[in-house]
Amino acid sequence: MHDPHGLSDSASDAAADVSTVWLRAFVAVARHGSFTVAARRLGWTQSAVSRQIASLEGAFGGAPLFDRLPRGVRPTAHGRAALPHAEAALRQLALLRRELAELDDVAGGLLRFGAFATADAALVPRAIALFRTRHPGVTLAREEGFTGPLLGRLAEGELDLAVVSTTGGPLPEDAYALHHLLDETLYVAVPAGHPLAAEPRVGLDRLADEDWISGSPEPAGTLLDAALRHGFRPRIAHVVGEWTAKQGYVAAGLGVTLVPALAAQGARPDITLVPVRDEGVPARAVYAATARGRTAPPAVAPFLAALREACADST
Repeated sequence: MHDPHGLSDSASDAAADVSTVWLRAFVAVARHGSFTVAARRLGWTQSAVSRQIASLEGAFGGAPLFDRLPRGVRPTAHGRAALPHAEAALRQLALLRRELAELDDVAGGLLRFGAFATADAALVPRAIALFRTRHPGVTLAREEGFTGPLLGRLAEGELDLAVVSTTGGPLPEDAYALHHLLDETLYVAVPAGHPLAAEPRVGLDRLADEDWISGSPEPAGTLLDAALRHGFRPRIAHVVGEWTAKQGYVAAGLGVTLVPALAAQGARPDITLVPVRDEGVPARAVYAATARGRTAPPAVAPFLAALREACADST
């Protein structure tokens, strides 16, 4: 069969196994026009350089790459054709080494992570700011989502790290390494004039007859799981996804809502956040999750450190 590159099938196969050592010798001889000078610059013997050139010539069908002149050498037509490709291959390998070294030094690369919405309110932005100050060369790709889907993307290798919570129940530890970040206090947001607004703490059972504002029509898998565990099914009057909007509904007297500590900063002045008693209502735990059995990018460890530092500023 005709080879469009002018090489036989056997020569093409041999070319696929070309050694970078051969290419380095070839480029050095071409640049310096001398086996002797090339050997000196490479720190090799002249016979070693000659062997590398002979091996390269053999890999490409045996055509000579250099004409031997009375003083030095000069590339043949085959040598002139091969030279730019050899130089490009060595440049690409040098670039690869540099990029891998940058990854090891957390000086470059990509970190893909996700977080649930409440963490995105303050915790994650603080961590990003800290991380970028220390590692400006790393590209961050962030996405927002619920804990379940984020863990799914982590398992599929589409994320390197996910900030998740125990809203809806314990997190699976068989497939994920869970790095504890914080335990969140829960608050109930009530209108400023509500009878419970002056209470130092309140049990959820005292709110069993209230209308509730929630991000989902069903309490399962949400903060209102706590109400189910407390023995009553909350009456969800309004489904509102965004925290600021939920506060507006509370301020208008349309119901009450549960607010985690990460979302409590900057609450409206016309609502009151009353801490929920911990009895039977465990605090929500927040974790950074990574996939077990997978080598994490070097940037994961310093980003996790930034998350922990941001947590310290949030509590």
